[in-house]
Amino acid sequence: MLLLLPPSETKRDGGDVDAPLDLSRLAHPELTAPRRSALGATCALSSNRATMATALKLGVSQQFEVTRNRLLRTSPTVPAIERYTGVLYDALDAGTLSAAGRRFAADHLLIHSALFGLIGADDPIPAYRLSYDSKLPDLPLKKLWRERISAVLAEADDVIIDLRSSGYVELGPLRTGPRSVVLRVVSDSVSGQRRALNHFNKKGKGHFVRSLCEAEIDHQSIESVLEWARDQGIRLERGAAGELDLVV
Repeated sequence: MLLLLPPSETKRDGGDVDAPLDLSRLAHPELTAPRRSALGATCALSSNRATMATALKLGVSQQFEVTRNRLLRTSPTVPAIERYTGVLYDALDAGTLSAAGRRFAADHLLIHSALFGLIGADDPIPAYRLSYDSKLPDLPLKKLWRERISAVLAEADDVIIDLRSSGYVELGPLRTGPRSVVLRVVSDSVSGQRRALNHFNKKGKGHFVRSLCEAEIDHQSIESVLEWARDQGIRLERGAAGELDLVV
């Protein structure tokens, strides 16, 4: 089973100062060439603070993000699951996973980064700023990633649950099918209609992924995931074609 997560725009500082970025240590080496392209374009753009601030839609208080991008090749790294912060990753709370849960995360979580493509939870990465809608000169991120990411996902012989936001889906759509689904976080309104959630969408996804990691079950079918959820008291139901609804 693979759990496909979005990144977060917010990241922790720090890490191993003796282990700068090494693209050869990242999962899916077939993505090394586009990673080099994205890395080179990001570093080059960061040489002009004003231009990069515009490309990344940064305000006055976010200028430190430009410095982060200038130092991408030399700054400290930490495992990706520890680098990202924000609502989803706070709910996942990787630092308090059991040792077995953390191993499961390393083996079964993929994070879709605009800079690095698909990376594993334990892949060592620096702090950076690049989003799905960032504008790199002469390097549209959709053109760079879309076909490559979709191809990697299509070749995976696993159950895949896609928890990405729509912007990252556009950088590499998943072909849904019997073993590949998109997860939506929804709630039931008083009128009985279901509505998608925003803030609680991310929190719900984080808690759900944490539960799957701690359970340590490498599900081989979507039905197996649904049965497990029922046993755990988690409201996970089939939704529209190719979708699961996590009701919170």
